[in-house]
Amino acid sequence: MTSSPKIWWTAAVVALLALVPIVFPGYHTSLATLTLIYALLAMSVDILAGFAGRTPLCHGAIFGTATYVVMYYVTSAGGNPWIGVALGILAAVLVSLVFALLAVRTTGVYFLLLTLALGMIVWGVCQRWTSVTGGENGLRGNVRPDWLIDPMRFYYFVLLVGLASTFLIWRFVRSPFGLSLKGIRESESRMRSLGYNTTYHLVLGFLFSGLMAGVSGALYAFFNSFVSPSTVALAQSVKGLLMAIVGGVGTLFGGVVGAAVIVVLENVVSSFTERWSMVLGLLFVLTMIFAPEGIVGKLRSLLTRRHPASKPATAKHAA
Repeated sequence: MTSSPKIWWTAAVVALLALVPIVFPGYHTSLATLTLIYALLAMSVDILAGFAGRTPLCHGAIFGTATYVVMYYVTSAGGNPWIGVALGILAAVLVSLVFALLAVRTTGVYFLLLTLALGMIVWGVCQRWTSVTGGENGLRGNVRPDWLIDPMRFYYFVLLVGLASTFLIWRFVRSPFGLSLKGIRESESRMRSLGYNTTYHLVLGFLFSGLMAGVSGALYAFFNSFVSPSTVALAQSVKGLLMAIVGGVGTLFGGVVGAAVIVVLENVVSSFTERWSMVLGLLFVLTMIFAPEGIVGKLRSLLTRRHPASKPATAKHAA
């Protein structure tokens, strides 16, 4: 019975998302499509930051790797877009594997800095390997299949992929394996003493996180039809992490809220002022001061205070 409100809320959100192209056609639909793509990136970051206790700064590189592979395979090699998507996601998983094997034995700020450095290596390769990546000029061209050219149809495609991916992530973090990641987050030494191979668990968690980042990167190639070193730069990783933090680390669905807030601010506020990045910075500072648990986490705590669960009677009252 306790899950019924969550089911109804989820159904209501999905229904509202389905109405976006009808109520807000054109530019607003494009903005909503970008939000859904970045929401998946933010949730992939949250798998590690919120559930495994490892905060990464490399997911922009993983995301961009998938985008680069899709763009190169379709525009330069003349391949099929769907094979390009499969290769892009595979490349993202392979990059995630390398990153995981190098980084999961570290914790805290060391993990953060090491993943930052690994992401910068990918950026350097994309910047210098001009024969493949195009260097600063990047790769440009329409890689979207003909039946997805229509913005409304493409929005619904991204929505379906996003919903399927969200369900997979939700099942993953609620599975026994996902619960073991939470245990590692709380106390890795205790989990190790209980017989868990924590390195193995963290590597697999990193791989699944990279898989989801790869899916969002492949969708971004379809959406943007352009990729450059900025797609794999540190700013992209920071953006994904900020979306997860603003929405609420450890809430999973906070990534959707954080992505919506930041994408809307970037695109709406920038039309009024060139200093829109200051607005984003102010938002982040205010979030850290007044809602360190994120927007979703703050709303959840407020609802818990307003509707506290009934406590069992104490021995004194029972007597």
